[in-house]
Amino acid sequence: MHTKPFIISKHLVYQAWKNVKANAGSHGIDQVSIKEYESNVSNNLYKLWNKMSSGSYFPKPVRQVIIPKKQGGERALSIPTVEDRVAQTVVKLTIEPQIDALFYEDSYGYRPNKSAFDALAVTRQRCWKWDWVLEYDIKGLFDNINHELLMKAVKLHVQEKWILLYIERWLKSPIQQANDNLIERIAGVPQGGVISPILANLFLHYALDSWLTKKAPHVPWCRYSDDGIIHCRTEEEGLYILQQLKGRFKECRIELHSEKTKLIYCKDDLRKGDYHNTSFEFLGYCFRSRSVKLGNRKFCGFNPAISITSRKAINAEIRSWKIIRRTSSTIQDIARQIDPILIGWWNYYGRYYNGEVKRVFSHVNRILVKWLMRKYKKLRGKRARATKKLIELAKGSSHLFKHWQLGVTGVFA
Repeated sequence: MHTKPFIISKHLVYQAWKNVKANAGSHGIDQVSIKEYESNVSNNLYKLWNKMSSGSYFPKPVRQVIIPKKQGGERALSIPTVEDRVAQTVVKLTIEPQIDALFYEDSYGYRPNKSAFDALAVTRQRCWKWDWVLEYDIKGLFDNINHELLMKAVKLHVQEKWILLYIERWLKSPIQQANDNLIERIAGVPQGGVISPILANLFLHYALDSWLTKKAPHVPWCRYSDDGIIHCRTEEEGLYILQQLKGRFKECRIELHSEKTKLIYCKDDLRKGDYHNTSFEFLGYCFRSRSVKLGNRKFCGFNPAISITSRKAINAEIRSWKIIRRTSSTIQDIARQIDPILIGWWNYYGRYYNGEVKRVFSHVNRILVKWLMRKYKKLRGKRARATKKLIELAKGSSHLFKHWQLGVTGVFA
């Protein structure tokens, strides 16, 4: 009886499909959406299983999509086809348990049962105990991971030949730009691929985490994918670690972003001295000295709140909605569209110093006031009356928007 070269469970392929469907996402270069793939899902999954089991599976080029960065500039995402996302998920489900078990507690990005909130919480606590933070930024990590070094790490922990074969094929899969030009990939992992986060984590586990743990075992650190910080006792210690880190990254064929890598003094009421850098951004939050009230006592502690960069990005997204032009829509229509997004912002940025997030929501109210002035003739040019009308709506229909439920009914920021 003829058997396949590789033993891959059909159930595993089906589970991978369910995960891809749940995560949604855009189409690849073949223009096949998740909905279209699902219309013939049994046949599609069987064909994929057959190709993967026989070794004849070859991924298609990834579709390049350019998106803006919060800090300015642009980032290139690489979007695999739905079929390739399913195939990558098959591999991820197979290798993740054994590879994730290698990682250190303070590696938080894209890992089961870990979140950005965990990283923020531990960073906040450590900033109270350690005077200095080394904030490092890796220059284009996803574009520059060396394939040879990455595969060396993969082969230490993966024995299945079919997995090694397909990971190598994904790494070499070319990029198709918007003008249909194909770019050969000689380094990096596709930012947007299902398998990419675990591969990047594995690379940094050896390039950074294990090295740092051995080099400076007394120094706490926190990493979320390619975003991370290292706590230091003194400025001298921070400068020493920075120099060692530059050398280590050079060995691993990656480099630090010189302008975004800096040493920060965690200044508060108990820490005196005049230093150039006294704040840093991490995971959309800005850590700096902030007023804290404990009973009747006020003091300055080193704490996180939504960063100015994040606020600017949110305001830009709010402007992109063009709510003011939607004069044919009702307030209920607008709420259905934007309230889920507002809830997401509140759930993420409202953890610490949520008054800063409420200022963002006040901006939404100002937009809604302008919408009222354009929608209703009797309110045109009458900002005070439109503001009063909005406040009445907020009090009478607070269920429509998350920030109205929180009592943010004013239009002042």
